[in-house]
Amino acid sequence: MRSRQGIDTERGEGKELVILVSTDKGLCGGLNTNLLKAVFKEHPNASYVTVGSKGRQAVARMKGDLLADFHVTDPVDFGQVKTVSHFVREKFLEGDFAKVTVAFTNFVNTITQKPEVQALLPITEIKGVQAGVDGEKLATELPGGTAEFLFEPSAGGVLGALLPHYINFQVHQILLEAKASEFSAKMVAMKNATDNANDLIKDLTLEFNKMRQAAITNELLEITTAQMALGN
Repeated sequence: MRSRQGIDTERGEGKELVILVSTDKGLCGGLNTNLLKAVFKEHPNASYVTVGSKGRQAVARMKGDLLADFHVTDPVDFGQVKTVSHFVREKFLEGDFAKVTVAFTNFVNTITQKPEVQALLPITEIKGVQAGVDGEKLATELPGGTAEFLFEPSAGGVLGALLPHYINFQVHQILLEAKASEFSAKMVAMKNATDNANDLIKDLTLEFNKMRQAAITNELLEITTAQMALGN
């Protein structure tokens, strides 16, 4: 039996757990398609925890290993986020998996959303994050210091208490990015659909007017021909 102190020696035999964040509904262009292609191509043998029905359905079609499925409301509820992060954290601490990653669509701007896969566990390096004006996050190295700090009860105890909160906020931020990407993709898709419908209406109206004009011309020709025949 593996303990939490010695799980690194037999951690999941290299197995990977992927949190797949998708949408519950369609009408968002290629948002889900692009994400699912990237995930299944790069992580074909992973186990999955899904957030969103589209991801759950895709894993079922691929006959993948689906451990759990979670529903997150809109707006994103932090309590629901904690449930997701707690589940994957326990799976990792029990030694079932060597690493945990999150696959989601990152919001860059209104037009651009990028499918990304980020490592969640184990935590190897913590970087500072600066949000750009256009919404894209910029990771920066945190400056090191020479000062020594005293932790009570211990550095390990403080870190163990803080890491669950860090993971909760990481997952929360990722779900917010995914929601923003979903809304932007839906807005762009609906705008494109409206523009295409307007163009189709214009084309059909023009074709209808041409056919009506041709019918009127034929009727005038028939009337003129009949009058000429009667006159003769």
